[in-house]
Amino acid sequence: MSVLSLEGITKSYGGNAILKGVSLQAEAGEFIALVGPSGCGKSTLLRIVAGLDHGDGGEIVIGGRSVARMAAADRNVAMVFQSYALYPHLTAGENIAVPLAMRRLTAAQRLPVIGNLMPGQKQIRSDIQRQVKEMALALKIDHLLDRKPGQMSGGQRQRVALARAMVRRPAVFLMDEPLSNLDANLRVHARGEIVDLHRRAGVPTLYVTHDQSEALSMADRVAVMIGGNLLQLATPKEIYDNPSHIEVARFLGQPKINVLETRTDTASIVRFGDLVLLASRGQAPDASVKLAIRPEFVRFHAASAGRLSARVERMEFLGSEVIVHARLDAIGELVTAKSAPADAAVLAIGQPVDVEFMPERAMLFDGEGTRLPAERVAIAATLEKIHG
Repeated sequence: MSVLSLEGITKSYGGNAILKGVSLQAEAGEFIALVGPSGCGKSTLLRIVAGLDHGDGGEIVIGGRSVARMAAADRNVAMVFQSYALYPHLTAGENIAVPLAMRRLTAAQRLPVIGNLMPGQKQIRSDIQRQVKEMALALKIDHLLDRKPGQMSGGQRQRVALARAMVRRPAVFLMDEPLSNLDANLRVHARGEIVDLHRRAGVPTLYVTHDQSEALSMADRVAVMIGGNLLQLATPKEIYDNPSHIEVARFLGQPKINVLETRTDTASIVRFGDLVLLASRGQAPDASVKLAIRPEFVRFHAASAGRLSARVERMEFLGSEVIVHARLDAIGELVTAKSAPADAAVLAIGQPVDVEFMPERAMLFDGEGTRLPAERVAIAATLEKIHG
């Protein structure tokens, strides 16, 4: 049984559907990244799991227990927010101790003066301090315990927020863009820290991010949400190499995947100019299709007769690679290639070039954006290969 199970979660605001029946399951120790454009429902889903918001329908099960109608405090989940949500008047140690104090001390025992006179209060406080120090040592922030948030850097505040979430040993971790306030270099370092902490805790984690590089590098599985729907949930490699929908293919990858709108001919073959790229078995003649291929599988060569021709419009030097944009003569669409600097050195803006697609890496989608099964796609460069 999955540790975390979401079934058919729906949510609307003022007649606007935010979540349209989202379902997923997370196993013990699994890290799932939720990605998608702004407004797709990622953070709303996280808040519903945490109990900070209520869904209109669906079921939430944590550790075999239905929690959809439970208060947030009773769900045993920990959430790390984008803003870290640290109490500015408390030290780092006091911030980390808050969830333990709320769980283990009564309202009377938490009072500043009277609480010290309550039976058992000192022993509980001592145990809490021990747990706080152990967690601070694990995260290498023990030297920050006496500092207040205003005296710490963004990276230090982020680790304090993580320590506060982890110290209570929750059944599920929820993280809502916890690295978005950090600079680029610190974000890369913090990714590794979060993954290490997640593995140490051994509980399922839902991690919301708009940064696809975070999702692909950190997660065991990636969930792509578009328009309130969960379009695909798979490993980073599977979701990048084999997207099930054109919107998934478009969202993941930098630079963006090349998508060329076309139609099958009377023989149900897909072609660009004189170059036959794909033949769609079982597709009706004159059907609308989309050819998609990632920039790393596109090559530009010196122009020659009889090939798919284009003209270079823009080049972006990024150090280890060069992004080259060329416009196809046949249909007027831009095609992007990711090239090595040595290969791009022979190209120039305005230069006519031939376009080569690696046919085995091309993907075909139908008019509705659904991926066509591999058995329905025959890859070829010429009609002779298709019919040979």
